[in-house]
Amino acid sequence: MAPLFLLGNTVTKKNIKLILSYDGTHYHGWQRQDNSVTIQEIIEDRISLMAREPVRVTASGRTDAGVHALNQVCNFITQSSLGPRTIKKGLNSLLPDDISVKDAESVSLEFHARYSAKGKTYEYRILNRKERDPFHRNYVWHIPTSLDRNAIKGCLSLLVGRHDFSAFRSSGSGNTNPVRSVTRAEVHGSDNGLMRFTIEADGFLRHMVRNIVGTVVEVGLGKRDLKEFEEILKSNDRRLAGIKAPPQGLFLMDVRY
Repeated sequence: MAPLFLLGNTVTKKNIKLILSYDGTHYHGWQRQDNSVTIQEIIEDRISLMAREPVRVTASGRTDAGVHALNQVCNFITQSSLGPRTIKKGLNSLLPDDISVKDAESVSLEFHARYSAKGKTYEYRILNRKERDPFHRNYVWHIPTSLDRNAIKGCLSLLVGRHDFSAFRSSGSGNTNPVRSVTRAEVHGSDNGLMRFTIEADGFLRHMVRNIVGTVVEVGLGKRDLKEFEEILKSNDRRLAGIKAPPQGLFLMDVRY
């Protein structure tokens, strides 16, 4: 690629990959929106300030309002001479306390945070006990009624494999292909009532995890059974599935490349 010339200096384009961790409680999701504060807006504004040029940041996927990320991956193209270490340090000094840059590195210009991804892992957290926890209210779905964990495990086992997940896709999705391969779908619990749902796949549809969890919870509450859950999965009909779980329990855990 031919170098670009700026103010007499030779400057080449660089592709910077970032790994972010953020608490999505006070943001209207990842994607820039009019009249709403988003993660993308905050990141782009701070990078542009440092780089002294307009910067567009691409994420591995859009997280919804109230959804969190432990390892969100994004990238941006820049002509700035700033190196990854400087960018990481500078961003962390400029970002609010609920957003952190965990890592920064230079990657090839062909790398794309979204299209280069091979898979993702999400975790959904439910506090299943009578007493709510005011200190974790923004990070769990509190369900006071006891859930049948064996029934839930049975449902999750049906998800593993390659399926059409249209029954768990919300309207407004830009994905034309509803088929996804799930490699892991598990639930684990702890003595304090915290249940962690882990779902790993080569990709996810709009609200797919939240719709799955909402439907599985209905099975766990005895409102549906395992056979009905299997029929819902095969139906490809979102109207037959259960409620959409609230956003605050969802975490983007990892993106695989």
